Amino acid sequence: MVLEEQRNLHEDLERLEQAISDRVSEDPRHIRDRLNRDHQIAFFLARHKDQAKRLTSIYDDTDQARTKEVQEISTGDAFESFYKQITDIKSFHRRYPNEPVENLERAYKKRQPGDSDLPMSSEVDNIFTGEEGYGRYFDLYRQHEDYLNLPGIINTKRVTYLQYLDYFDKFTPPQCPLRRSDKMTDKYFVYLGSLAEYLEGFMKRTKPLEDLDKLFASFDREFEEKWEKDEAPGWSKEQVAASNGPVTEGSGTGVWCPDCEKEFATTNVYESHLNGKKHKKNAKARQARGQTNSINGTGAKGTSVQRLNERAVAEREFRITKLAAAIQTERSDTKTNVERRQGMTERERQQELQALMQEVVEPVGATQEDSDSDGEEKIYNPLKLPLAWDGKPIPFWLYKLHGLGVEFPCEICGNFVYMGRRAFDKHFNEPRHIYGLKCLGITNTTLFREITGIQEALNLWDKIQRDKKQEKSSTENVVQMEDGEGNVMPEKVYFDLQKQGLL
Repeated sequence: MVLEEQRNLHEDLERLEQAISDRVSEDPRHIRDRLNRDHQIAFFLARHKDQAKRLTSIYDDTDQARTKEVQEISTGDAFESFYKQITDIKSFHRRYPNEPVENLERAYKKRQPGDSDLPMSSEVDNIFTGEEGYGRYFDLYRQHEDYLNLPGIINTKRVTYLQYLDYFDKFTPPQCPLRRSDKMTDKYFVYLGSLAEYLEGFMKRTKPLEDLDKLFASFDREFEEKWEKDEAPGWSKEQVAASNGPVTEGSGTGVWCPDCEKEFATTNVYESHLNGKKHKKNAKARQARGQTNSINGTGAKGTSVQRLNERAVAEREFRITKLAAAIQTERSDTKTNVERRQGMTERERQQELQALMQEVVEPVGATQEDSDSDGEEKIYNPLKLPLAWDGKPIPFWLYKLHGLGVEFPCEICGNFVYMGRRAFDKHFNEPRHIYGLKCLGITNTTLFREITGIQEALNLWDKIQRDKKQEKSSTENVVQMEDGEGNVMPEKVYFDLQKQGLL
């Protein structure tokens, strides 16, 4: 039956190629349908690869089974071989009477709304959470909670979810307040693993047709090169020495507390702080990390183990940074979506979720003409309100709340009109406004916020330049005087002190 298996594999490969071609020619409008199509194509490609390997092994014919079957058909009695195969088939179905027959045509057929015999459930319905919106947004709420409970973060000012979306891939000061000792804890390592696993899984779910294994391997190679050159951000050996140096000695002028990593001017102040709650807490934390005074001076073996632990943490931080850079679009969309949802009530959020689910579920038996007529239906919008994500006008109270009816023109941006105060405030940091200032010869753009007129900006820039020149000339022309003790001071200060009899 080797030849029959070979024929079946050829048929399967042809049907797979046809199924892939049919789906590539589609152009779904909804992101759910596009993701469903991409996941189906990815599944077909993987199956095509496996079936091609099986077919190649048959052609290699390492066990000579195909050659023997060809010889039996060509040299022996053809009818005898034919009836032998029929007998084998009948005996197989006699042993397994309920064995289903594989229908390749039905297996790779595109599902249509009118096909009642085929299930209409999508392959992407169960791989995204409601917050992710079929791969358009992140769902990092669990990682945000883990971040807030990290040692070194739990006692600091609470970071909101919006701020966390900006800084979750920043691991160096000032964005990250964690010290190196706080990063060597198991809790921080588990948090990094959870964040990296989520970002990798998000990319695999939203980009099933890309070669992500090759991309992840390039991240590993890049980290290896940076680690070999001691260029890993925040983990260089010089920084290790700088951070570990004062832990045992301090500046040498006072008394150093290795638990609090703080230097005290006198012995009495040092001894009085030993009974404080903060010192006891830091001492327990330091002992839990294995950084007692006896361990702090270990040799090369302890240093190498410490360096290996640092390498594992640095590798995960580097991977998170690269993953976040690869999905910047979804990140910015997530921040916009979170800001938008913060201005909505819980009832409106539930209605939005229900509208999303109703939009993607098509009724069984609907015809193509019905879907075309629904898509061409005109939306009643007499007030010319902006459209939301679902293509419908936003509520009028939300329009009034954000002041979207107020126009803010900006002459520097080419008389562009911004609708609403929020968009107007944000545009000062956008490339359009910054480019307009640079065309006017203005380099320091931070001082020109709320300025939209060209002449006003030029006048302010000229005044700033005049003030800088005047300050520079006044500093250069100051006459220095020296008193009897050798103290140098400006001439005005010298005469004032002399009149008061202090010199």
